[in-house]
Amino acid sequence: MINTDSNHKHTYDEHGHMTCCTLEDKINAKAEKYTEDDGHQHDASGESNLKMFRSPIISLALLLSAIAMDNYITAPFFTGWLRVLWYVAAYIPVGFPVLNDAFKAIVKGEFFTEFLLMSIATIGAFSIGEFPEGVAVMLFYAIGEVFQTLAVKRAKLNIKSLLDQRPDEVTVVENNRTKTIKAEKASIGSVLQLKPGEKLGLDGELLSETASFNTAALTGESTPDTKNKGDIVLAGMLNLNTVALVKVTTAYTDSKLSKILDMVQNAASQKAPTELFIRKFARYYTPAVVALAILIIIIPYFAVNDYIFRDWLYRALIFLVISCPCALVISIPLGYFGGIGAASKNGILFKGSNFLEIMAGIQNVVMDKTGTLTKGVFKVQEVVIKQNFDKAEVLRQVNALESKSTHPVATAIHEYAGPVDSSIEITNVEEIAGHGLRAIIGGKELLAGNFKLMDKFSIAYDIDLASIVYTVIAIGYDKKFAGYITIADEIKEDAASAIKALHQLNVKTTMLSGDKSSVVKVVAEKLGIDNAFGDLLPEDKVKKVKEIKATGGTVAFTGDGVNDAPVVALSDVGIAMGGLGSDATIETADVVIQDDKPSKIPMAINIGKKTKQIVWQNISLAFAVKAVVLILGAGGLATMWEAVFADVGVALLAILNAVRIQQIKFS
Repeated sequence: MINTDSNHKHTYDEHGHMTCCTLEDKINAKAEKYTEDDGHQHDASGESNLKMFRSPIISLALLLSAIAMDNYITAPFFTGWLRVLWYVAAYIPVGFPVLNDAFKAIVKGEFFTEFLLMSIATIGAFSIGEFPEGVAVMLFYAIGEVFQTLAVKRAKLNIKSLLDQRPDEVTVVENNRTKTIKAEKASIGSVLQLKPGEKLGLDGELLSETASFNTAALTGESTPDTKNKGDIVLAGMLNLNTVALVKVTTAYTDSKLSKILDMVQNAASQKAPTELFIRKFARYYTPAVVALAILIIIIPYFAVNDYIFRDWLYRALIFLVISCPCALVISIPLGYFGGIGAASKNGILFKGSNFLEIMAGIQNVVMDKTGTLTKGVFKVQEVVIKQNFDKAEVLRQVNALESKSTHPVATAIHEYAGPVDSSIEITNVEEIAGHGLRAIIGGKELLAGNFKLMDKFSIAYDIDLASIVYTVIAIGYDKKFAGYITIADEIKEDAASAIKALHQLNVKTTMLSGDKSSVVKVVAEKLGIDNAFGDLLPEDKVKKVKEIKATGGTVAFTGDGVNDAPVVALSDVGIAMGGLGSDATIETADVVIQDDKPSKIPMAINIGKKTKQIVWQNISLAFAVKAVVLILGAGGLATMWEAVFADVGVALLAILNAVRIQQIKFS
């Protein structure tokens, strides 16, 4: 479940009441409880919603009947203690939970809470004989709390339904027999049977010769993805046509989809600066309001000739109701939570509301090339091997060496060279970051990587690198230069529109790549990128990002490879391409784009901007209305009814405004 405070754990007593002490915690805990209920029994949603309205309905019926007997129906018995008890009966269903929360907060040392404000105001109204208004204040407060709970519940259910694509049960094959077990109980090495139309519950390796999957749960794309025997398949993928067998390779809680779920479910624990400020503000604001309410009663005694205690007490009580900070402490977190939900709906996963706010002000977007702006699907263009080497043998050995790598370049070589020769013995395999691969084959050293790898091992070559536009894989064998393979990548369809959208947002774009400079330059010119640098090692990328940050602008870095993890961590916001991206980069990143589309980068910025706009609209609305009604209340020109609007009414308007972001279509 989604917590909004990483240091606070929601608990319930034996009656199912929340034991938390702030309004935000209480509403989130209540929404969490009903969300869990709906998760176990989906058709109970309407029943659980009605249950939340039960107390306000009882209170409203008793209040309306009391007002009718007071003003419209002649009821001789409705006087004295019976009348008082009737209003008390109307007050208890909605008032007791608030009084109880106020008491629990005081016991924990939290004296100045919104619960205490409401308790003082309504008990004070009863003490001066304003029974209907005392009940009405608590009734509308309770109704507002229910709507707030429903709004939070809806946001949580939306995200849960969008992301939790894992089946609860899986079919395991044991001794040629199948049995159904809970997905979380499946162990690594178990063989799962997946029928057409079923979703995979855990990450694994495909044992069947071939199978097609819908990968929308992970990438946002429903285009069928055909996998072959030995390929990795991920939890959440939907089997499309034939029965498939999958060997489990990752525990249930460690699957890529589980990590994505945890990422979003814990997102609200990372508070935005505005949200943290409002929380801190409320801690000082509430005691100040209580002190001012006391002064409203005391000061006129010395300054007004016809001082009437009851009138000034009534004004102070109105002041307390108006000043309750409910609209701020609920609608602002809900605004950020709505932003996280809207982003999730569009395949963008924010790890915290603080990153929404940072994205709204991003000035520089720095991107990797391969897998970010290009598809990362390489094709071999040319194989050039020196005359004194056996071309077929060299290619066969390079193919075997590249089988030890997951880099897209290795995949291209496999597709070109065919199946790996299993008879080749490879030892001492070493992947040198930013350079390539090194190993011992047949007692001799084999190198495959860029020309910096040749330089590193002092292997001379007579190639004019400037004349080769494509990516080059240099080959060194037995301390000699054996030749090279050229490989070309394809630019993603939406890369150009993404760069254009970023420029429209006044965001400067930079491309950093370990690929050769000539290739990087061609891609940058095609896309209209402001600055581009090639031939970079991971530490060079870090240096470039530090230089950009030194100019004073906020930086978002987007990458997908393991070597991008350091620079992702260094940037103000790290963005990972989650579909093809490495686990290390996804773990380090602050934002994950599920479908690998660069066009989601400007969309993430727009969602951040819209979220921040809505949050500040709510802050402005709450302060403006409360300021006006506070002045009117202190001057005796506002009643409890205006106070109720200034508190609950503004809170409801702010909530409706906050949830609006989930209905906006971002393109």
